[in-house]
Amino acid sequence: MFTGIVKGRARVADIQRNQGLYSIRLAFPSGFDDGLELGASVAVDGVCLTVTQHTPGHAKFDVMQESLARTTLIDLTLDDEVNVERAARDGAEIGGHPLSGHVDCTAEIIGIDTPENNKVMQFQLPAEWARYVFAKGYIAVNGCSLTVSDMARDTHRFAVWFIPETLRATTFDDKRVGDRVNIEIERATQVTVDTIRGYLDERLGPLLPRLEALLNADGQSLEQLASRALPNKDASRS
Repeated sequence: MFTGIVKGRARVADIQRNQGLYSIRLAFPSGFDDGLELGASVAVDGVCLTVTQHTPGHAKFDVMQESLARTTLIDLTLDDEVNVERAARDGAEIGGHPLSGHVDCTAEIIGIDTPENNKVMQFQLPAEWARYVFAKGYIAVNGCSLTVSDMARDTHRFAVWFIPETLRATTFDDKRVGDRVNIEIERATQVTVDTIRGYLDERLGPLLPRLEALLNADGQSLEQLASRALPNKDASRS
């Protein structure tokens, strides 16, 4: 498990591209890998990877085909920087929200604004994942626990504000419009939405599309109804 609080930026020192398997060697910031052992888990841009080789300041990871197909790791090149976080220890403070390191999809950065001392990014989600994202809810972007500031359900777009500390500690200040990022949906939200949709489908059957149409006509959605069943969220790191 991870906390979504990025502990530093690592540099891609080497990539070996084999059929269906990439081996990536990262150079870590000072002290990041103290006590790191073979088999340990590290979140790399939000993707849980296993250490296969370790020398002081460096570690190697094998990335299988499924991860390459689902995440942005397939796009990495030499000297790229990635967000990294060690697996949480027992009793660790959860400063963000619990993450598994299992990426659900990628999103595209479609807009960047820079109000004074802040940065705002807009992201385009695949439609099938947008139902799990709500304003003021949690989301993990490249392994960083963030709070959604706005969600446009009709266009499947959401926005996040970044404070200077987050920009300093992560790679987001280097991102540009058109870049892809890894997305992990907050699991409690996903379970709640899927449970409510399953219950309504079981109860209403063929009437469910009519309910959705009525809600849409009124500017609402099943997802918005489900969000009212979610616990109140405190602001996470942004």
